[in-house]
Order: sequence, then C-alpha cells, then structure tokens
Amino acid sequence: MENKEEIREEERDERTFFGFWVYLMTDLIMFGALFATFAVLRNNTFGGPGGKELFKLPYVMIETLILLTSSFTCGLGVLAAQAKNRKMVLTFFGITLALGLSFLGMEINEFIKLFAEGNGFQRSGFLSSFFTLVGTHGLHITFGSLWILLMLINISKKGLTHGNIRKLRLLSLFWHFLDIVWIFIFTIVYLLGVIHA
Repeated sequence: MENKEEIREEERDERTFFGFWVYLMTDLIMFGALFATFAVLRNNTFGGPGGKELFKLPYVMIETLILLTSSFTCGLGVLAAQAKNRKMVLTFFGITLALGLSFLGMEINEFIKLFAEGNGFQRSGFLSSFFTLVGTHGLHITFGSLWILLMLINISKKGLTHGNIRKLRLLSLFWHFLDIVWIFIFTIVYLLGVIHA
C-alpha cells in the first residue's frame, strides 16, 4: 500500500515538474520577445541619452553579484531540504529572500533616479524597451520573493513535508531561471550598452 502511494507521489511530482518546465519555456519565449524588441530599439534614443550615458556599470555589477549569490544560497537551501534540515532551509531561504529584496531595492532605486533625471520610459524607444525588459524581470523577482516568504511561513508551521520539498525545488528552478535571464540582461543591456553606445 505504501509503495503504491509513493508511486502516485512520484507520478504527481513528474507531472508537476513537466508543467512547470512548460511554464518556464513560455516565460523564456516572452523574455526572448522582449530582448528582440530591445535589440531593435536600442539605438532609438530620439536624441536623448543612451546606455553609455545612463548606466553605471559598477552599480549593476553589485546587483549581479547579489543575485548570483542568492542563487547559490537558494541551491544550498534545496540541498538542506533534501537532507531534511529545517533550520538550514529556513536560514538559506531567508538569506535568499534578503538578497532578492536587496536586488529589487537597487533596481527600483535605479528606476527612480532615471525618472528623476527625466529619462522615463516615454522619452524614447530605447528607454521604453529598457524599462519593459528590466521591469518585467523585476516583477518576476518580486513574485519569487513573495513565493519564498510564503514558503518560509509554511515550512515554519508545517515542516518539511513532501509537498513543501517539491515546492522548494520548483521555487529553486524559478529562481535559477531568473538568474540566467539577468545574466543576459546584464550582458546585452548594460555591458554592451556601455561598450557600444
């Protein structure tokens, strides 16, 4: 009987992970379209500033290091979950949440400064595509941070159930996906924007 229940759980896990991979692929297509739009509009500054004038590379590199570190702590959190170490899961995912919120705070700060200097999304096609692409990634980080917070509360109350471990693994996939997207944003938007502007 227990064996049948384990098989059912494994089948449920497989279906869940397959569905989540499908979701990530649709997200990838959306980000691909946003990157393509940015590539087309990157030189349409309408006489305004481009990436070279606007982007502060050291600032964005700190953002990148924060997000990459959060991916590492997220991975450690999943390993702790598989080892059934609740305290370490809460610790590593708590650190991941703090890093994610730090990243988000830096991104919002960058947006506020750009708007304050008169470089909002309405100024040019370049800025419109920039805010759309980077802002969409920021929304995903916001959603991921909320997910982490809910998981921390759930694990504090219910412990490391099979369902909670499965959700942590899905959360980890989502968070690593966002890191990969950010690496492309850092390279294509910021790095190339400063070098080729």
